[in-house]
Amino acid sequence: MTSTVLVISALEDFTADRVIHALNEREVPVVRVDPADLGPDLTFGFHLGEDDPAWVGRLSTPSREVDVREVAAVYYRRPTPYTDRFEHLPRQQKEFGAAEARHGLGGVLNALRSARYVNHPHAVTRADFKPAQLQRFAELGLRVPPTLITNEADEARKFAADHGRVVYKTFRGLPRGEDGHTGAIWTQRVQPDSFDETLAVTAHLFQAEVPKCSDVRVTVVGPQVFAQRIVAPDGALDWRRGDWDELSHSPAAVPATVEAALHSYLESFDLAFGCFDFALTGDGDEPEEWWALECNPNGQWGWLPDAADIAEAFADILNTEERKEAVGHGDAR
Repeated sequence: MTSTVLVISALEDFTADRVIHALNEREVPVVRVDPADLGPDLTFGFHLGEDDPAWVGRLSTPSREVDVREVAAVYYRRPTPYTDRFEHLPRQQKEFGAAEARHGLGGVLNALRSARYVNHPHAVTRADFKPAQLQRFAELGLRVPPTLITNEADEARKFAADHGRVVYKTFRGLPRGEDGHTGAIWTQRVQPDSFDETLAVTAHLFQAEVPKCSDVRVTVVGPQVFAQRIVAPDGALDWRRGDWDELSHSPAAVPATVEAALHSYLESFDLAFGCFDFALTGDGDEPEEWWALECNPNGQWGWLPDAADIAEAFADILNTEERKEAVGHGDAR
């Protein structure tokens, strides 16, 4: 019987810990693995034979063992990069070892036929491109700030002249440095006189600045929607750059049209979960307008005030036995 939830993430992952706790409270079998541990701490043997078109076999850690046929759901969080496992090797051997592990072990873990993925890594990769995100937002009728992607200084200057205040955003976070730590370049205002030939080196994303009164983080898990209004004490352009303990949070009511668009968005990318960021405009005399900024298909939510409720929502969609029972009673959640 398929009943086990496989959690794929690094050991130090507070967000995954919350979901595992919620599953443990429901007595749902859970096995947690970090694929980069392969070696004595993570062993496996998978078989594909003539009698069964699906992979069979076991995955073992020092404390757990699971038959992959028992995996009903996979919570794919943030595993350690495979390259870390082979960091001590020369470059060619490191890249070879990491590629073999990713395509071998990762290939099986990504192809468990009877399992529900939250979210499947292939879907996460496809949904992780901001140009696709912004285009889909617009197609669904959500308001999107005027946006330019370019490597031409003249294009950037014209965009700034047309839209006034302009902000720059990265497509991705900074990669890890030699010390192993990641960095960040926050959303920031840019001046047209700073645009020069160096823009030609790579792609840049510019947007017209939205005169926001607050931000909203919307976490959608299956059918459930959780929204928190976020206000930075100094009115920072990007609330992520300051002290998160100083942020003000309060529940936000998501307009029905926006909520419907978010469910359609996730469905179009084959996602069961996503963290959406919105900027809200309005001075109190007029209705607030919701501006869609981005969706992180594997976003953080463990720091939010309603994290406990979000963890329970994850347990709902990962616990297939509860889902089957609900469907049997006419509630296909």
